[in-house]
Amino acid sequence: MYLRSVTPNELGELIRQSLLSLVEEGAIALSRDDVPEAVIVERPRQRAHGDWASNLALQMGKRAGMAPRDLAAALAERVGAADGIESVDVAGPGFLNITLSAASAGELARTIVEQGSRYGRGESLAGQKANLEFVSANPTGPIHLGGARWAAVGDALARIMESQGMDVTREYYFNDHGRQIDRFSASLLAAARGEDTPEDGYGGAYIGEIAEAVRAGEAQAQRPDPATLPDEEAQEVFRARGVDLMFAQIKQRLVEFGVRFDVFFHEDTLHASGAVDRAIERLREAGHIYSAEGALWLRTTTFGDDKDRVLVKSNGDAAYFAGDVAYYLDKRERGADCCIYLLGADHHGYIGRMMAMCAAYGDEPGRNLQIIIGQLVYLMKDGEIVRMSKRAGTVVTLDDLVDAVGVDAARYALTRSSMDSSLDIDLDVLRSHTNDNPVYYVQYAHARTCNVAKNAASHGVARAAGFDPAALDTAADSELLGVLARYPQLLAQAAQLREPHRLAHYLEEVAGAYHTWYGACRVTPRADEAVTPGHVARLWLNDAVKQVLANGLDLLGVSAPERM
Repeated sequence: MYLRSVTPNELGELIRQSLLSLVEEGAIALSRDDVPEAVIVERPRQRAHGDWASNLALQMGKRAGMAPRDLAAALAERVGAADGIESVDVAGPGFLNITLSAASAGELARTIVEQGSRYGRGESLAGQKANLEFVSANPTGPIHLGGARWAAVGDALARIMESQGMDVTREYYFNDHGRQIDRFSASLLAAARGEDTPEDGYGGAYIGEIAEAVRAGEAQAQRPDPATLPDEEAQEVFRARGVDLMFAQIKQRLVEFGVRFDVFFHEDTLHASGAVDRAIERLREAGHIYSAEGALWLRTTTFGDDKDRVLVKSNGDAAYFAGDVAYYLDKRERGADCCIYLLGADHHGYIGRMMAMCAAYGDEPGRNLQIIIGQLVYLMKDGEIVRMSKRAGTVVTLDDLVDAVGVDAARYALTRSSMDSSLDIDLDVLRSHTNDNPVYYVQYAHARTCNVAKNAASHGVARAAGFDPAALDTAADSELLGVLARYPQLLAQAAQLREPHRLAHYLEEVAGAYHTWYGACRVTPRADEAVTPGHVARLWLNDAVKQVLANGLDLLGVSAPERM
């Protein structure tokens, strides 16, 4: 098998094919079905142990009826015969330690540059359709910091899953059927009349702004000032116009944040269209509905929930959970194989009933329904938590964060931590132009690659001069190539595990490896030197780094500046 360039996936496939050949020849007591679909290779902790390592022999030895070292030796002979492999050593109880030839390792730079924006993209999720619902903030106020986190993470996750072939629908659930809309419209009416905010109402300058916008719109349409109408009639005007205005602002802020949705789903349509009744009937036919105490219940305890859940109250009104039941079924009927929900920390207790509902429909919890809980976000300044918004009054908003640090820094900061951990965002750090600022660190690395390429051109170093991959022969070259080689595997893992923060951490690793390489290797010749194949090869490697950083930042929705 000839390896033009080596990524971990390609090397893993070489090891897998070597195992298959041993099976087919009858050299080991395994069947084809015993051979794993994919073999993972990793960078050894100590580089003296080679470029890549695999523990496949340890995993398969017992099943094959062989000592792992003996199986490893048989694999080493096959793998070592492939072009581009310098050596394969068996270490310890049966590890394979693989060293690539400099030419084979160096070819990766050419592969990355030639593939461009396609490098890292794969087909591991091809054929799957996902409905990804995120943000879904109530249309009663600006997007708060938690919603901002879900916007950044949700959009990045959608991009990453799409990079692996998944068909993703980005969906926003518009909650326009609850009591919070009544409180919102009452707050607008009170503001328009100059009255105090209702006890359970919404405060903040935005309420007065929207109330005045509603009045101005009515005046332009030559309709009566809604503030002068009877309470019930006035509140209905503020409900209809105010919700539209608030939601238009939310949409606009999301677009400005680089987040666009394919579907805006209105909760009210579930009730108006009869979807709730149809969903309940579907569950009744499956035998999971019963009546008690005048109410209609879903027997979720059958599927692991701590108690059964009311779908229709004794007064005949649909419970909130009834909307969730209908909404999930609607997504599945629209073709989603996998319904992914990004929910806030206050929804943690909701997981049990949702997974039970999924199982009641005959679906598989964790596969057809996946729930990711996002923890709280705190904005820090001068070592203190920022608690109040200039506009919203009671909460810190997406606008507050973007105004303070910009879209790029905001998106990166919100994405680089796991969703299941709370997040402190230090404004002082994000505003700084130092290595302590992670987004600056990564973006600066990209800008540096652009500057290096520009300087190289001015010194007569050009990729068109040819490419000798064997010239990438230093330890720094090898280390940087090894980091770049991990990108496709890393991206596939981030998509499969639904963890965009893995990509951010990887980009910081690339930036660190590049800055170290920059200090150890030269792309441009010194004044008394001629251009050598090494200079040209390192320009290819420089441009490969530039491509990987640009590809990764794009998936996070962050720009890749050419100068800083």
